[in-house]
Amino acid sequence: MSCALLQTNQPDKLAMYRDNAHRELDKFIDRLAPKLLQEEPLTLREISDVFQENKPEMLGGLLQEFIQTHLLEQHSQIICECPQCGKPSYKKRDSSRRIDTRQGTSLVERPYFYCPDCKKGFSPVDEALELASRKKQYDLQQLALKYLAEMPFEKAGELFKEATGVSFSDNRLHSLFAEFTDQMTIEDVIPAASDIEQRIAGLARSGNRRPILAVASDGAHMPTRPEGKRDAKRGAGKYKEAKGFRIYAIGRDDIVQIASWHQIQDADEFSRDLKIAAARIPQDKVRICLLGDGAPWLWRCMEESFPGSRQILDYYHCMEHLHALADAQYGDNPDKALSWVIGAIGHIYYDETGLVIGGLRRMKPKDDNVKEQIRKLIGYLKNNQHRTRYDGAKKGGYPIGSGGIESANKFICHTRLKRSGAWWLKPNGNGMLRLRCSLVNGTFDEAFSRYVTRDQAKKFLRTNT
Repeated sequence: MSCALLQTNQPDKLAMYRDNAHRELDKFIDRLAPKLLQEEPLTLREISDVFQENKPEMLGGLLQEFIQTHLLEQHSQIICECPQCGKPSYKKRDSSRRIDTRQGTSLVERPYFYCPDCKKGFSPVDEALELASRKKQYDLQQLALKYLAEMPFEKAGELFKEATGVSFSDNRLHSLFAEFTDQMTIEDVIPAASDIEQRIAGLARSGNRRPILAVASDGAHMPTRPEGKRDAKRGAGKYKEAKGFRIYAIGRDDIVQIASWHQIQDADEFSRDLKIAAARIPQDKVRICLLGDGAPWLWRCMEESFPGSRQILDYYHCMEHLHALADAQYGDNPDKALSWVIGAIGHIYYDETGLVIGGLRRMKPKDDNVKEQIRKLIGYLKNNQHRTRYDGAKKGGYPIGSGGIESANKFICHTRLKRSGAWWLKPNGNGMLRLRCSLVNGTFDEAFSRYVTRDQAKKFLRTNT
């Protein structure tokens, strides 16, 4: 977009801003004067509160003067090409717009142009500054989303006001959250292939031994509720499983986060998402192990995405099954129960799971309930026998427990979504999970940049259609 400008040299702009900034500082001092001159001494906390209360107005004014001086040439425009048809358009008037940033509230003066052919008005200053459609600008929006990722909307609004001096109503927070997370996809949340390769390269060991890449999958039950109008009966809430995976690399002394992803979805959707993540992994540069419990759907999904990888049944999940049977069979004799568990664990750890299965078949159950538990445990061990080679896994440096995904379930899912009294609509719950995963994966800033680009494009379309 080319425009006719009136030229102003840089030294003049600096002197102009210095003068204007001094005036804003004088206004700030005038607002502090009553407290400064009062006879009763103020504590440091009281002084800090006075500064915090008046800081947004001062910084907003300094920002306002900076914008006006920095874009002095743009404010002097008299002719500018129409962004839609390219024909010269003349300035009609100056138009002001009030904006909120982390510095406070500012009034932006900008020239307004009108194209008679397109019958559309526009302001080049808006484009130069990348002003958001909302009064709250992108720096505030980005910070607010981080608050929302950690605490309920109402509390986030309260602390946001306390920290920044700028109010963000519940309604506007909900609107921002929905607009941002609705646009997020797994492509935004999972790191780019180049980023993943760089993270793995930092763990490369000496010699030919490649770093280990652990892929752990599990489900976390989330409280969901059906949709309904504000005053209508919505029906009972239900717990639904947020299926998730965590991928992390293990070096000599470090564990590096690669990607986490959790969504309330079915197994086929989970499988699709895991394949998207797998496509970004340099699988030839790592030794991959798959970690999970005994769920068949889980192993199917991981095998399809990472074929030929080492499979490891969660050791501690397996031990839980052994302890449960021992308690049921030998509950009246704790010493015998402990002795049986220790023996079974030893056999399984050293790849002698067949001996445990044989012993279970010979075991005489004390009642029908124990008989059914034995039947299920035999099936569990037979189906996962090739995944219980723990001794060899440990020698190779592989993890044998799924603590990585368990901690991700707690930190990403439970900490935010399972608060007391919280029940989520599925779209909102999934949106929050996407937001939290992006922060854990280190992709939030890139996702927000894409959000800004889309918002700017929508604003241009609204202006020119």
